[in-house]
Amino acid sequence: MTRGNQRDLARAKNMKKASKKSAAETETNKGLTLEQRKQRDAERIREKQLQKALEKQNNVK
Repeated sequence: MTRGNQRDLARAKNMKKASKKSAAETETNKGLTLEQRKQRDAERIREKQLQKALEKQNNVK
């Protein structure tokens, strides 16, 4: 029982999808070193935490 070219089509579709995903990821991190990315991400997380704390504080009052 062969599946014909279904397997090949699925493989090609998956490769196309994976390449788009990896291209998008590299575009957002373009020109940044690992340390710079870590620093940027940590800063974003701190901002989100601060914003959440402020929202929580405003809701309590």
